Parts: sequence; C-alpha cells; structure tokens
Amino acid sequence: MTERPDLEFTAAQMHAMVDAVAGRCIDHIVNLPPQPILGDVGAEDFCRRMREDAPEQGSPLEPLLDQLFRDYVPRSFTTPGPGYLAYIPGGGVFPAALADFIADATNRYTGIWQAAPALVQLEANALDWLRDWMGFPPTSRGLFTTGGSMATFNAILCARERHLGPDLRPGVLYTSDQAHHSVLKAAKLAGIMPDRVRAIPCDDAYRLPVAGLGDAIARDRAAGLVPFCVVSTAGTTNTGAVDPLAAIADLTASEGLWHHVDGAYGAFFQLCDDTKPILRGLSRADSLTLDPHKGMFLPYGTGALLVRDGAALRAAHEATAGYLPAMPHPEEFYDPSQHGPDLSRGFPGLRVWLTVKMYGAAVFRAAVAEKRALALEAFRRVAALPGIVIDAPPDLSLFAFHVTWPGATLSDEDVATRALMDRTTRRGRIMVSGAAARGRYLGRVCVLNFRTHTAEIDALLEDMGAALADIREESAAGLESQGESREAAR
Repeated sequence: MTERPDLEFTAAQMHAMVDAVAGRCIDHIVNLPPQPILGDVGAEDFCRRMREDAPEQGSPLEPLLDQLFRDYVPRSFTTPGPGYLAYIPGGGVFPAALADFIADATNRYTGIWQAAPALVQLEANALDWLRDWMGFPPTSRGLFTTGGSMATFNAILCARERHLGPDLRPGVLYTSDQAHHSVLKAAKLAGIMPDRVRAIPCDDAYRLPVAGLGDAIARDRAAGLVPFCVVSTAGTTNTGAVDPLAAIADLTASEGLWHHVDGAYGAFFQLCDDTKPILRGLSRADSLTLDPHKGMFLPYGTGALLVRDGAALRAAHEATAGYLPAMPHPEEFYDPSQHGPDLSRGFPGLRVWLTVKMYGAAVFRAAVAEKRALALEAFRRVAALPGIVIDAPPDLSLFAFHVTWPGATLSDEDVATRALMDRTTRRGRIMVSGAAARGRYLGRVCVLNFRTHTAEIDALLEDMGAALADIREESAAGLESQGESREAAR
C-alpha cells in the first residue's frame, strides 16, 4: 500500500508562512521609493541559468522567498514605485492583495451563481458600482476580465453577434490608427480578419476624425460590405488623446453600428468634475472597456467590460450542459458563466469589492483628480524646458513631446528624444517611455500611480532637465565638429 501524501500544514506552520510572506511584501512596499526604477532587465544569461527541471523533493519556504525578493523581483521594472511614469502606470493597492489571499485561501467556486450566491452578489455589486460611475443604465451587465484586451474581445464578440450573426466575412470594424493593438487582436479572435479592420488615420490631435470615419463607412457600404462596429478610445496609449466620443456616438446611432469605447486608460477620469466633460459621450457607448488596474490602482490582471444591453452580453455567452444545475436561478441575479467565456474561474471581483469598501468612492475621486493635477503641473514645467516641443497636451494625465533645435532633422529629433527618455530613466529615480506616432518618435509622461506625488514631478524635471542639457551640449559639439571638418576639407 502506497503512503498517503499529506498536503496539509498545521495551523502553526500556516501562521509562520503567512507571517514570512507578509513581512517580505511589506518590507518591499515600504522600500519602494529608493529602489532603482529600472531593474536589471537585460538578464538573458541570468534567465538561461534559471532553467531547471521540476524538483523531485520540496524545499522550505524561506530560501524560496530569498530567491524571489533578492534575485527575481528586482530584475523588472519597478512598476509599483512612485517614479514610474512610463506606459500606463497602475500601482497595486494593498487591500487588493488581501482580497487575492482571501479568494485563494477560501477557494470558493464563483463560476455559477448557485455555487456561491452571496459571493457572486459581491462581484455583481462591484460591477454595478463601475456601471454607475460610468453613467451606464441599469440594463447594463458586466464582466471582470484579466485586462483590457479580453474586455475588448468580448465587446467585439457582442457586436458581431448582434449585427452579423453567422455571416462574418462581410463585416467591417472601424477604429483609429492610434488605437491599442489589442483591438486588431480582439477582432481577429472574434473572426474579423485584419483586412476587414479599418484603421482610420488620426487627425492633428491624434484623434479619430468623424468625417473620415463616415467616409470609410460609406465606401464600404457602397462596396457591398457590412459595417458593424466602431472602436473609439478614451485616452490613447501613445498620446493620451480622447476621441470625440459624443460625435462618434451620434454617427454610430445614425448608421446603426455598435460603438465600443476603449476606456482602459482614461475612463476612470469620468469620476472627476474637470475631466468628465472631456469624456462627454462615453456613457452613450454600447460597451466600454475598463482597467481597474490603471485608474483604480489595482494590481495587474484586473480588467472589466460593461455592456449597455446586458442581454447582448448574455446572448454571446449563454450556454448549459448536463452537469450544470438543472434549476435556473432567478433572472434578477448575475451569473458570471452566462456573461463571459469562463466556467472555471477565480474570484476577481473581490479585489474591487474589498478595495472600494475599505477606501470609499471619495478617495478614488480625490486620487484620480490628484493625478490629473500632477500631470498638468508636469506638462507646464516640461513644456518650459529648452528645445521641448509639445505634440499632445494632456487631455487627461498623459502628454507627449519631442526634442528639437535649429537645423535638426526629423531623424535627429527622433534620436535625441529617444536619448532623453533613456537618459532620464537611467538616472534611476523616474521611468519614462516613448512611442512612435504619425511618423515621429515622441517622449511621453503618464501620471497614474497612486504613489506618485509632487516630489516625483520635481525629480522628473531635475533628471529630464539634466539629461536634456547633456544632449543639447553633445548636439552643439557635434555641429561644431561637422563645421570644422567641412572647413578642413576646403
């Protein structure tokens, strides 16, 4: 008879392990400010040495924690750090970590309502809070996802089912050439091939032009195709631009198209009085992508979708099987498996529910407003630096710019702007990133980390100013050297 394996731990052992893990995590959070903002991510050889077979015997926890916190975690971007102004920051508030621990430790099944009705109701409450904040009607239903990409996929699936049915090939989807790359991926996953996705060239403000959109729809109708969906953006990743949502809503309503808004970055600015007008029209969307791991500062892996007509979301996902409960639950109650693709799932809504319950909505409104104010301050101060040209002022909390000087070519400017981003980051306190848009390379600053405050904006200006001075000095020396070479050649 084989020995019975014992996977249980005693209460004392579990207390000790929880204390050890919590201690490491809290020390990590407390010591975030002085940590290098850019870890050793050039770690190819190190990663090759990490490869190993599965161990036959187990190991104590402490040595594993040593490896994680000493060797592995530092080899990454310090995304939760206050100086992280690159890409679209998040942060990872601590109550969400507690929620994940509770969800994993209790391990209750929330895929169907009948299995955990009270827990599923907590998730439904959290979705309703998002619905109300975004101004969607009570008929809306939602879904927590791993991020904006899966939210957008499910939205396009709803649009496809509503407007195309089984005949997918004639269907055409429209978006901006500044849209997140997940739109094209989501369309392909939903059966809309790349040749049926129209990336409309943006206008001078990096926004989706309504006139160009209308012309594209008319051309496709004339060609016998079936326009069915427009994906607009409430805060693009490249420049932070907000598309003219209200005008697009007018157009899609008149044309009978589904309007999906990608609000992964910007939708939570709907909470602020001074940015809500910039997002006018957002609440009219047929569906909306949200990323609580951005605008609510939750950990990565927290996305959400809202669909105005909840029946459309259910119609796209509703299914049953012989092994599922035979008695349907009351229609008034939310069932995750009937509104999304997953049957086996974790408990993602607990992150949002516990965090909002502990902080309260007012704290989120204040925090988002602070990020907006910090971004405006950073924008004014960066714009005042010599040689900086602002390409996209902040609609929300992201702005874009490039470096120039008399006689500089576009190639010169691109090289200098890349150098500015790299040198600012390599000073170790602030991480910034750039993007290619409309044929040039742009530097970017995005303020959305809940730990970012005035001190980090000061550090940004100090480090960027110093890096810019070095670049300008080197450029001047290079021009002088070129002049001397030309003179010597005469």
